[in-house]
Amino acid sequence: MTGNAPIKVLLVDDQPLLRMGFRLILEGEDDLQVVGEASDGAEAIRQVRELNPDVVLMDVRMPVLDGIEATRAITSSGAWAKIIILTTFDLDEYAFAGLQAGASAFLLKDVAPADLVSAVRVVASGDAVVAPRITRRLLDAYVRGEQPSTVGAGQRVASGHATGRVRQTTGDGHYRDPLLEDLTPRETEMLEAMAEGLSNAEIAHRFFLSEATVKTHVRRILAKLHLRDRVQAVVYAYETGLVIPSNPDY
Repeated sequence: MTGNAPIKVLLVDDQPLLRMGFRLILEGEDDLQVVGEASDGAEAIRQVRELNPDVVLMDVRMPVLDGIEATRAITSSGAWAKIIILTTFDLDEYAFAGLQAGASAFLLKDVAPADLVSAVRVVASGDAVVAPRITRRLLDAYVRGEQPSTVGAGQRVASGHATGRVRQTTGDGHYRDPLLEDLTPRETEMLEAMAEGLSNAEIAHRFFLSEATVKTHVRRILAKLHLRDRVQAVVYAYETGLVIPSNPDY
């Protein structure tokens, strides 16, 4: 997306009425353009390739190919599109699986129109929609109960890099990504703070830095680890064992 061009959105859901509702909301905004619709994951993959959307609103339960596998295929293809997973509950297994597969965010299907529009704009800009603390709650809930063998290497955010490097498994079953060695001590601290759920402003306050400096560090971390956005960085920190799930207290 360049200049003042509208944000191109692809709607993926097997329910025509839901797609129509989203279309009516999004097309009411001057800077948003719905460029296509798909009723299953396989069709979504084809349309992403043909239409090159900026943002994909992706349902999970669909015929032919579900939204999680479609998300994994799209993100691994190197497509520009950022994906927002549509879920029924804010802390469910599909939201977790979607983030693992490469989605940038998740939204509830009954999202308020203003929040939907805002989410599309934020994701298109390269930022994360899901508040870091909500992401952490989600990961705490599901990584805690996940056995090391339940998520294959090809499904892990940590193993999604095209580096060709061999990962070592730590004693607690996590994958130790050699790319972590490329981070400076300060960048490692920043990544840990991001995974704790701190915002840029809170990180700046903790380390006595300006928000602009924090943003620069975040960009460098994402580039070094080949991650798409802040949400993926939080998932990565959990999956590599950099951050250990806490006991639930909410």
